[in-house]
Amino acid sequence: MKHLFLLGCFFVYTNLSAQFHNLTMPEASPAAGTEIQLGVTKIKIDYHSPSARGRDVWNNSNVIPQNGEPIAWRAGANENTTIEFDTDVLIEGKPLKAGKYGFHIIPNGHEHTLLFVQPNNLWGSYYLNPDEDVVLKTTVNDSTANFSEHLQYSFIARNENSVIAGLSWGDRVIPFKISVDLIKTTIEKFRYELNGENTYRWEAWNDAAAWCLRHNTNLEEALEWVNRSINGGFGGFAAHNSFVNLSTKLELLDVMEKTTELDATVKEILNTDFDVDEGHYMGATLLRIKRDADALSLMQKGLEAYENDFGLLLYAAVAHYYLGQKKKALKVLKKCGEYCPARFSPRLESIY
Repeated sequence: MKHLFLLGCFFVYTNLSAQFHNLTMPEASPAAGTEIQLGVTKIKIDYHSPSARGRDVWNNSNVIPQNGEPIAWRAGANENTTIEFDTDVLIEGKPLKAGKYGFHIIPNGHEHTLLFVQPNNLWGSYYLNPDEDVVLKTTVNDSTANFSEHLQYSFIARNENSVIAGLSWGDRVIPFKISVDLIKTTIEKFRYELNGENTYRWEAWNDAAAWCLRHNTNLEEALEWVNRSINGGFGGFAAHNSFVNLSTKLELLDVMEKTTELDATVKEILNTDFDVDEGHYMGATLLRIKRDADALSLMQKGLEAYENDFGLLLYAAVAHYYLGQKKKALKVLKKCGEYCPARFSPRLESIY
């Protein structure tokens, strides 16, 4: 009877200790995460971070299973690690659709097979079916690294269309390359996001068009976008005709060699009133597309209202120079020097 009583006490104790509550408790392998934006692609890794605690983790099969025996490694602790992409990507050059994936690894010495898996909510790797659940498989080699007590993921060696993701633990790091089609993903995201609240933001339409201009891609649609920025949406709502979006339009028309429309737009600009900052902006644009005579005309118009403005004088001098009028350029440049901010004076004086 005494033994039965003790067993009953043990049952009650363990049952009570397992009851649910919402206290935040310290964890041996706390949840962690890291994310990055690559181009327009958002990449997010969620995992639980165990500690080495003196263990030789890479050579202890009780910590990291080897060769998939008896199972793959969950690439962290507790639940499986997940990795999420909101556009299509390439993993080590292999295509992977946008989505959220469970991330598992089969280590084999210093070689590691990376598994991108759906479903993405497996408890560890215990129920992973390698024949049915794996969406993408690729193999990479690890490298030695400074010792890391805690397992962690990070992003390194980033450029505009690729980044290296790395799993670091102990004295090793497992790197794998994530890359994107920057042009395709960016334009697709522009098309999607130029809906909703962006529909009535002229800056969004102009910025999308200007990005295409800088990357010399999707120019016909970019011209539609900048015209939308200028003319507004349905019924002309949110129209905004400014030297900012007109400058984008000028450069697009120039690159696309739409001379007739370019001439008409320049004529419109020359007949538009503007403030001094707009004059600087458009002066630089006209000079950039080699419309030097038009730049000079615009600067002279601006100088009627702002006769001592340093920027307008400078662009006028540059226009004179490009037009072969060197004496006039020097004369205007010297006047410009009278009103030049002190920080620009040495550079300006070196010119004349």
